[in-house]
Amino acid sequence: MNKLKGIKLKHRKNTDNYATIHLPMPQKVILPMVMHMGASCTPLVRVGDTVKVGQKIGDSDAIFSVPVHSSVSGMVTAISDYRTAAGVICKAIEIKTDGKQSISHEVIPPVITDKESFINTVRESGVCGMGGAGFPTHIKFNPKNEIDTLIINAAECEPYITSDNREMLENTDDILNGITLIKNMLGIKKAIIAVENNKSDAIKLFENALKDDDTTEVFELQSVYPQGAEKVIIYNTTKRIVEEGKIPADFGVIVINVSTVAFIYRYTQTGMPFITRRITVDGNAVSEPKNIFAPIGTPFVDILNFCKTDIEKLKVLISGGPMMGMCVPDINMPVVKTTNALLAFSRYDNRKTSACIRCGRCVAVCPLGLMPAEIDKAYKIKDIDDLKSLKINLCMNCGSCTYICPANRKLAETNQLAKALILKK
Repeated sequence: MNKLKGIKLKHRKNTDNYATIHLPMPQKVILPMVMHMGASCTPLVRVGDTVKVGQKIGDSDAIFSVPVHSSVSGMVTAISDYRTAAGVICKAIEIKTDGKQSISHEVIPPVITDKESFINTVRESGVCGMGGAGFPTHIKFNPKNEIDTLIINAAECEPYITSDNREMLENTDDILNGITLIKNMLGIKKAIIAVENNKSDAIKLFENALKDDDTTEVFELQSVYPQGAEKVIIYNTTKRIVEEGKIPADFGVIVINVSTVAFIYRYTQTGMPFITRRITVDGNAVSEPKNIFAPIGTPFVDILNFCKTDIEKLKVLISGGPMMGMCVPDINMPVVKTTNALLAFSRYDNRKTSACIRCGRCVAVCPLGLMPAEIDKAYKIKDIDDLKSLKINLCMNCGSCTYICPANRKLAETNQLAKALILKK
């Protein structure tokens, strides 16, 4: 296997050259107690309490979890049940902002003396993966196997999204300092910054900064979707294959999003936890596309109004990219830790689905060599053994099969349902 399959997309990076600006302070924020992969947090405050910026307001004893911090100062006005876009039920804390943005006394630079204190520091920051499903970063930093390569995922291969590119252009030093910190703390000898070749300005910045560093390499990826998928980026940069049921650490690799790296360095310098997200706002319903900094918990409607979105004509709102993002059922839902883009569209693709014509295009584009049409067939008859033999659990939900299907079949959705069926059985 010399080259992984994929698809060519119109990238539509309309906001590439738009410097990040700050969203005006919202009147309230809503902070779900689960914004990451893993266990939900328990609220640490009560209705009527006054909170400050950076204060820890939710935590869990579970290892596979990260705390939640207040992104604003103000008063807790409600703690209620909340359903996330993924359908998970958890508690959510609503805070009415006071406009003061008073900083909590808890916000102090951490003391890091060794690997253990570094990993604990990363957990206490509240950070999780910013480019995917929100995997707790401290878990990723504590593998059982020896790690020889750190891969910085700066591909940003989804159309429209430019938030990681703006991080690279605006905070290059934070990224490089973060890479050095992580390598030193975890004892990793080599780092690879993997960037799609359509981000020439970022590549030049890194290459100039690293010309005397033989431990960190800038790797130009071809602009083919889905370069940013974990298994894909590992193979394309190291030629290592992450097998079914295994994780990157089993093959000596840790992959971390470029914005996550920069945040970790800033946290070690300031002690300010993960309370703000850089978000790309775009789509044909948006009159003023932007890259913005928004407090986590900000209702989407506030962001849409700030970017002069035609709410009346809004048909589809996607959190994330058009390929792997999630449709938002309510514009009053909040920004969470994994929100990197809001895409608002006034048109909806309502093409009818027709019968499979056995053209094989879905197989031709699948980066992992799966057979989506056969998986679809096995799922319909609930054949668990066949689904396993077809390696359905390797599917990373990149959506390439659905995108390319001339019959408009929702193959990527079926793949996820098939994985859930196996888990249930």
